[in-house]
Amino acid sequence: MGQTRISTVHAVETLDLLEATYPGAHCALVHDNPWQLLVATILSAQCTDVRVNQVTPELFRRFPGPRSMATADLVEVEELIRSTGFFRNKAKSLVGCAMELVRCHDSEVPEKMSALVSLPGVGRKTANVILGNAFGVPGMVVDTHVGRIARRLGWTKAKDAEKIERDLCALLPAERWTQAAHVLIFHGRQCCRAQTAWCSRCPVVDRCLQVGVERQK
Repeated sequence: MGQTRISTVHAVETLDLLEATYPGAHCALVHDNPWQLLVATILSAQCTDVRVNQVTPELFRRFPGPRSMATADLVEVEELIRSTGFFRNKAKSLVGCAMELVRCHDSEVPEKMSALVSLPGVGRKTANVILGNAFGVPGMVVDTHVGRIARRLGWTKAKDAEKIERDLCALLPAERWTQAAHVLIFHGRQCCRAQTAWCSRCPVVDRCLQVGVERQK
């Protein structure tokens, strides 16, 4: 099993400290509805949220919903999202996803994990983003920040995203999952970085096992 011997009480206390440090932690992808969040999350793969937020206003103006995206010219979509990287694959995913929503879900983004992950370009990470932030359904998003910090804190020993998700869901109360991911992502970007961690400024350094940490001098 990937999970360590860290207790739920210890983990929740650590999470409380992190939440107090980052009270404004939130989904940084700008969106007004589940469709926009789905599109933005697909675009965010191997791309910064800042870049995605620069691209999506025109994309949403041109394709405000699944029906318009489902009949889109692939080349036009590619040009609109080119700066997000891997634009050809992402364009195929967006158009394919929209077609599936129109065909199977009456042009609505579904609220169930099984239905979401059946959509082109949607894995568990993207599905959990949608569930937690668009529908208020607890979802544990596991990106590189969440995985790295969870290992450093001793919350998991796993490296596979789905195993990390299972470990964190077993360790933390369901009602904390969505916000926990936001907080860990903020902490990963601002303090517990991949290459060198700012342990001297970390609010939970005394509670951290610091697995694989190289400290900033």
